Amino acid sequence: MRATIHKILLGCVLIFSLSAFNAPNIKTEGRIIIPDICNAENNTFQSGEQLTYKLYYNWGYLWLSAGEVVFNVKDVGSEFHLSAVGRTYSSYEWFFKVRDKYEAYVNKETLLPSRAYRSVQEGGYRLYEKIEYKQSANKVISTRGKTREVASPTEYAVDNCMHDILSVIYYLRNVKANNMNVGDRVPMKIFMDNKEWPLDLTFMGKKKKKKIKELGKFDVVHLVPKVIVGDVFNEGTVMNIYATDDENRIPLLIESPVSVGSVKAVLKSYNGLKYEMTSKR
Repeated sequence: MRATIHKILLGCVLIFSLSAFNAPNIKTEGRIIIPDICNAENNTFQSGEQLTYKLYYNWGYLWLSAGEVVFNVKDVGSEFHLSAVGRTYSSYEWFFKVRDKYEAYVNKETLLPSRAYRSVQEGGYRLYEKIEYKQSANKVISTRGKTREVASPTEYAVDNCMHDILSVIYYLRNVKANNMNVGDRVPMKIFMDNKEWPLDLTFMGKKKKKKIKELGKFDVVHLVPKVIVGDVFNEGTVMNIYATDDENRIPLLIESPVSVGSVKAVLKSYNGLKYEMTSKR
């Protein structure tokens, strides 16, 4: 069971990054939509935005309120500082304690990352990681270790205009996908854990007045991502994401099985949005 809660937090960060398209509900055969990965005009978020998600973990017949993930955006000159901090609740820490932090600095003009950081503390396990993105040279330098003091760097060749697990969240929220039809797919790659990971998002249509626990009813977009098979997700895992059908394009509910049990992430609170939450009914 080591790192189970960390996997939940990582899974929620990952699937959050695949969850923000606003498209009409037109039932046609699916197409592959290729976005411009090297440039992005930011029309969906602003400095000061904060999104908090409550995480639930199902073990057998019992749903446990396990922890939270908080996403923040800050303006730091020519870049945005993005962060996601995950922690277990004190009532859950008798079982497993987690303190995880992800950070990325992205160019305001392209939303591509220049550097990213990850600090993992889960039970007795520790991981520190810094990734420097040499975008013009198609390289990254990954420095990993149990702590910052013992971390060592390794250089990797990557595809052009590479994203990390946080930058891709905010990039995809700005993809112009208004003409997507049901079944259309959007491919993307990120660099994580010293390798490139292929991702895939399928648009499944819209739903009116979907009830979200403790938040009310919303008009939503239904999305199904192709997940990374491995420690977090099993082969054949189907994940469902319901995102706001408005200009903010943020996920409200994420539901999926993981390797052990099931996980659910529900938007708990939101502040500093660029637009009014018009999808709420």
